[in-house]
Amino acid sequence: MKQRKENMPVAAQLERTTAAVSPLISVAVVEDDEGIRESLAAFLGRAKGVRCLAVYANAEDALRELKIQTPDVVLMDINLPGISGVEATRELKRLKPDARILMLTVYEDNKALFDSLKAGACGYLLKRTAPDKIVEAIREAREGGMPLTPRMASKVAAYFQGQDKSHSEVGTLSPRELQTLELLAEGFLYKEIAEKMGISYLTVTQFTKHIYEKLHVHSRTEAVVKFLKR
Repeated sequence: MKQRKENMPVAAQLERTTAAVSPLISVAVVEDDEGIRESLAAFLGRAKGVRCLAVYANAEDALRELKIQTPDVVLMDINLPGISGVEATRELKRLKPDARILMLTVYEDNKALFDSLKAGACGYLLKRTAPDKIVEAIREAREGGMPLTPRMASKVAAYFQGQDKSHSEVGTLSPRELQTLELLAEGFLYKEIAEKMGISYLTVTQFTKHIYEKLHVHSRTEAVVKFLKR
């Protein structure tokens, strides 16, 4: 075995080591505007730690191809010709429940935001977001986070605060679990929630596990969506 490793080409050894340490995040782009589509593909191609797996000009092509290949994250436009981005997100989540879909759009209204989350999107960003912030959101989405602009996060938080929680499953959550859920909904990562609440990372994971059990869901997005639908 030792001899075989020594005989392995240096490039192959480096490739194996790099893949094991920092695998690239594969991204598919669904965008009908050619200029924006090419711009996204270009900066994703230059960004560290990510690679552009495929680009699609419409949802129909994307759904057909994404049945076969599975990128880590899908950047989805909302206003697509034919099947809309929200409808495509709903269908892709039906086909592949673990798909991580990040909406990238010009729409900032509540309906587009909540419709996207209800369809199964894991995050929502505006097209004017800086490229480095989009890449950061892709990494966060891949890690299970819920990337939202500050304004979008505020809208989700306001929605939470305006609901009557006493007559829903959310009412079964303890005050600390509810606080955890609201921070999850605002897009914070576990380590950030731990810092804000003054608790350990492990405690956050335990709270999250209890939230999922009480709401009968299996992910952060499902927990938020279930609340929004009530």
